[in-house]
Amino acid sequence: MNKGISICLAGALPDTNNLGVSALCASTIAGVVRRASNASLTVFDCGKGVRSATFTDNGRSFEYELCGAVHSRRLYRRENLWNMRMSAWFGGLGNQGVRAIAHADAVFDISGGDSFTDLYGRRCFNGVVLPKLITLQQQRPLILLPQTYGPFKNARCKRIAERIVRGATAAWARDERSFVALRELLGDAFDPNRHHSGVDVAFLLPKFEPVKPLPGPILRWLSAERERPTVGFNISGLIYNDPKAAVQRYGFRADYREVVKKFLRRVLEETDVHILLIPHVLVEFGHYESDPSANQAVANELHDIADKRLAIVPPDYDQSEMKWIISHCDWFCGTRMHATIAGLSTGVPTAAIAYSIKTQGVFETCGQGEHVKDPRQLSTDEMVNGLFLSFQQRELTRSHLAERIQNVKQQAERQMDQIIATSFGEQGID
Repeated sequence: MNKGISICLAGALPDTNNLGVSALCASTIAGVVRRASNASLTVFDCGKGVRSATFTDNGRSFEYELCGAVHSRRLYRRENLWNMRMSAWFGGLGNQGVRAIAHADAVFDISGGDSFTDLYGRRCFNGVVLPKLITLQQQRPLILLPQTYGPFKNARCKRIAERIVRGATAAWARDERSFVALRELLGDAFDPNRHHSGVDVAFLLPKFEPVKPLPGPILRWLSAERERPTVGFNISGLIYNDPKAAVQRYGFRADYREVVKKFLRRVLEETDVHILLIPHVLVEFGHYESDPSANQAVANELHDIADKRLAIVPPDYDQSEMKWIISHCDWFCGTRMHATIAGLSTGVPTAAIAYSIKTQGVFETCGQGEHVKDPRQLSTDEMVNGLFLSFQQRELTRSHLAERIQNVKQQAERQMDQIIATSFGEQGID
């Protein structure tokens, strides 16, 4: 597909410290580059104005543009989504973001993977739906990339979501559970030619060896010559740093902090493995979502038993480099979903501590549903025992995963083929 085409990408901010969202952005750009190398691509981010950027894939450089599109109270900023919305009503008024959408052959929107819901509050919901509404208002093809749909508690929010999915040119869900929710929103507007069950685009995220050298012990633990297995473990700062909120907001039955500490202590006591604490949301220390803060807190708790067998991966690496690190582990467990996809997609036996259906659906796609442990349903000890059993079964899991993961990745490739073909519309495909 070498014809020129103009594409906008929303809902996959490349400039956050959340490597999961960054993985969605990089995977989508790579998918475009490999299928439409002459495409003109604009990625909406949190910056100001329009800027040039470069994406490198297998040694090839691809030039694209970044364009600010933010949800804030500063309505006077041209990058403000409400400013864009109002400008669109009056022909654009020279707004660069509106111009990019109005001139696009297709607008891809992925909603951060799981943010097309009102669970995170009305403000977050508005920030997610405004780019979609502007696209529909400009009468441009809206293509909803594989994502989770809902849930919606507020009736008005649900009506807006229904209007968006029905107005979209095409929509993909990222697993069967999400597909059921998409079909419910569509009602009698469901069209199997436009609405699809797919897989998370991050299954195709490239992995690269870190440019900045890893600390010596970590590099040795990941080397092919290592003498002991290496366990990778991702702790969610969002949950660990504020466990009371986890109980109130998500209805945890298990104590997340105790699950993490008891499981890692058991691994250290009963095995000789090395443990790597791997962050995936890299906000600064002290921030309530900081994975590095949670990692350091856990390392401090376990210092009496760790005996130089536990290390923290520095927060100096991007999504593809973290995927490379995870891919070299013998077993991995994560709470951040896209950290677990990095494991699954590279054939690493992987478990998840999950508190939403999104993770369960992704694991079921890979035939690994039994390795998802839900702290809303299980007690602290049941969580620890379940994770330890998953760790013990890692070699059996590896063979089962190998049988499924190639099919999942092939599905992801076909899905991207179809997404790009849809974006060409009446232009046709070479």
